[in-house]
Amino acid sequence: MTNTFFYARFAGVFMILLLLSACARNPVLLQSSYSNLPAHAEIESVPFYAQTEFQCGPATLAMALNYQDVDAEVDKLIPQVFLPGRDGSVQPEMLATVRRYEQLAYPIRGTMDALLGHLAAGDPVVVMQNLSLPIYPMWHYAIAIGYDLPSETLILRSGEIERHTLSFSRFDATWARTQRWGFVVAEPGSLPAGITARNALEAISAYEESHGPRAALSSWQTFVEHHPANAIGQFALGNALYADQQPDQALQAFEKATDIDPEMGAAWLNRGLLLVQQGSTELARDALTQAASLPGSWQKKAQQLLDNY
Repeated sequence: MTNTFFYARFAGVFMILLLLSACARNPVLLQSSYSNLPAHAEIESVPFYAQTEFQCGPATLAMALNYQDVDAEVDKLIPQVFLPGRDGSVQPEMLATVRRYEQLAYPIRGTMDALLGHLAAGDPVVVMQNLSLPIYPMWHYAIAIGYDLPSETLILRSGEIERHTLSFSRFDATWARTQRWGFVVAEPGSLPAGITARNALEAISAYEESHGPRAALSSWQTFVEHHPANAIGQFALGNALYADQQPDQALQAFEKATDIDPEMGAAWLNRGLLLVQQGSTELARDALTQAASLPGSWQKKAQQLLDNY
């Protein structure tokens, strides 16, 4: 039965677009950022590891993971994320390594407002910069740990500097050349404030792909607590509950998914499969009929089950 379920998957691939403007412009913060954020924030407990040449990725990951009380040594991270032929680390390896240490990597919205919001909430942010021009990039990873609004200054652990300060404008000019790429690290079952539903879906789905639906169950539960009207989240929760041998709760999640999005054929199919298991013949037929009426890869399976009635 498990193999017949449809699982949500989201590609966690982040591409660097090199044709970006090299013009540095002062980032414009929303007025709400000045009104709602504290004037100063700094996460001083983030550890510091000096970054040697071409190894800023492993050092930055070690700082982010160690802050989450994960034992991750720089030397052990180097072979996982450092690509000698590329003279550095690339984003997919950074994210995959976080997941290997059984943590989630949540992409952030690419704005200064979002970045400062995470820092104010106590979440360090791994950021990628291009310290040169787009045509001749010099990629660099750092971890943002704080800011000062009155002076418009960002605070980072970067390179060999434990407390590196940059003006918002200077930082944003280098950050913009990477499409303002960044992420926060969080343990399973937690969802940092400010993470969009789309980015959370991507992060949890990638974690599930690495560790299985049961390992992702607490994260899906937290997601639907924050986004109860998200059909994909309810669908993914149903899959995780079923894998955790909680069929009744899984059925409820699939019912919520189809109530929210009546066009979600995969959820109708899984709903029907569970009803078949439970011996609810008429309800199962109704669900499978809905699945068979909707175009998609689930349609053939639903029709086969209906033909067997």
